[in-house]
Amino acid sequence: MKKLVKNTFKIILPLLLGVCILIWLYRDFDFSKAGKVLFHEMNWWWLLLSLVFGVFSHVLRGWRWKLALAPLDAYPKTTNCVNSIFFSYFTNLLLPRVGEISRCGVLSKYDAVPFSKSLGTVVTERLIDSFCVGVITIVALLSQMSVFEKFFDETGTNFTSLLSIFTSMQFYIVLVCTIGVGVLIYYLLRALSFFEKVKGIALNVWEGIVSLKKVKNKFLFAFYTFLIWLFYFLQFYLTFYSFGFSAHLGVMAGLVLFVGGSIAVVVPTPNGAGPWHFAIISMMMLYGVDATDAGIFALIVHGIQTFLVILLGIYATIALPIINKK
Repeated sequence: MKKLVKNTFKIILPLLLGVCILIWLYRDFDFSKAGKVLFHEMNWWWLLLSLVFGVFSHVLRGWRWKLALAPLDAYPKTTNCVNSIFFSYFTNLLLPRVGEISRCGVLSKYDAVPFSKSLGTVVTERLIDSFCVGVITIVALLSQMSVFEKFFDETGTNFTSLLSIFTSMQFYIVLVCTIGVGVLIYYLLRALSFFEKVKGIALNVWEGIVSLKKVKNKFLFAFYTFLIWLFYFLQFYLTFYSFGFSAHLGVMAGLVLFVGGSIAVVVPTPNGAGPWHFAIISMMMLYGVDATDAGIFALIVHGIQTFLVILLGIYATIALPIINKK
């Protein structure tokens, strides 16, 4: 019973956090206008093209993972690596951050890849991804410093403005998101301490982490990493051209919004729902986009991308047992 309550809490809390933020963001929103844009004013070709890059970014992530597993004498099917990535993003919709574990479970089931070792390669991947986000963030900040300076000049350079921050709803959204990340880190550390106590699993995890040094084709690994993040960016940036109110935004504006969205999804909500919308709407307004239009953009783009994740997850769920049928 206690375990059931705990698992239910893990599902409900992230969902509740995301829903609460969305309700606050869209409390006075005209959804009929969003429907009008969706069915009559959007350029769907740009949106569909963006989804193509989204699919291939996941495929490349599967290919890169196979390279990382080879030094561990693990050679899963390429299709299983790719489908496990599809399945992991789908799983994250239900249990944020569990997707990384689920994809290791897929390879353990169908290719007999040791779970703890594959988990170690996932940890390495996440460290590399964090480094990439850091580099992109620095580039975005340095190239768009004037935009941020203007923002701070208008919103928070005097003591009265600073005090008003603590009475604004935006402050409490950021605070709750920060607490959510803290809780996630706490449970991850607890999980790690548990692994250290059970049958030397931590040693296998560590072996997976350091396996990157033994990757035979490091150039190909780096090239895949570059393409993954390029495609992630293109998946997001090309959606600008689907809407008249965002088509004028340049590449650097897209980079700033991309960074903000990438950081926001660290908060454990289903597919970043809520924090992602908050970040995108706030930053779009920095570039002069109307709040309503920014809300429409965030709502439609996130909804379509989430629908893609669901479709790929369903495909992987069906395809995995068929492909591996003996």
